[in-house]
Amino acid sequence: MKKVFLVTVLLCFATFSWAQRSQNIAYIDMEYILENVPEYLDAQNTLNAKISKWRKKLDDQARHIEVLKTDLANEKAILTKDLIEEKEEEISLKQAELRRLESLYFGPNGDMFSIRKQLVKPIQDQVYNAIQSISKRKKYDFVFDKSSELVMLYSNKKYDISELVLSTIDRTRLVKEKNEKREAKKKSKRNTKKNIASPKRELTENQKNIVKQKEDAKAKKIAEVEAKKKLIAEKRKEALKKRDEARRILREKKEAARKKKEQEKKDENNN
Repeated sequence: MKKVFLVTVLLCFATFSWAQRSQNIAYIDMEYILENVPEYLDAQNTLNAKISKWRKKLDDQARHIEVLKTDLANEKAILTKDLIEEKEEEISLKQAELRRLESLYFGPNGDMFSIRKQLVKPIQDQVYNAIQSISKRKKYDFVFDKSSELVMLYSNKKYDISELVLSTIDRTRLVKEKNEKREAKKKSKRNTKKNIASPKRELTENQKNIVKQKEDAKAKKIAEVEAKKKLIAEKRKEALKKRDEARRILREKKEAARKKKEQEKKDENNN
């Protein structure tokens, strides 16, 4: 209903304006333009690769949680109360972490939307700049987007300026690349002259000390991370050891009960 109302208003406005003077109108197909801009395709591929990586990480973590739940359900009868609570807490923490990651990656303000905005916005700016340049040159009064929510009941191909927009973007890209190459060439020449004029200086003792302090701090941080990993591994090993011990005791009890039952049956048969 909203779309119909918008089209009606635009048609009325166009009819009224036509009565006043001739209007220059054009339209574009934004989807077609973006699909033919190499930077947009590169941006989409980059984003899709990140999304695939995120989904794989979330799926792996979700499967790991299901395995932990299944193991706990199967082993609950042979585990102590402390071990059960420890495993339930571990599952709860991993579920909370999974929800946090889902929100971080795909939430309203998540990485997917921010990266898409970061990657696509410069390309959209190229398109809008090209449209503005063409509109000023061709003196268009209106430029519509065929692929937007605006319903175009009919469109004459001669008013489609999508190809003109693409050629403008290509021309702008070529000029930019030429300027970048020229600047890079100038910079290379300046660096060559600078290297010839001023040979590389040795670091002072103070600079050497600063570099050493940074390297020591980095090494210390790495050592702390490794120590934490080792501690977590030891705790897990201890928990597995307790679980195996509990299993062993349960097996022995079952075996003892079985033998006792067999002995009672033999005694009953002898009597």
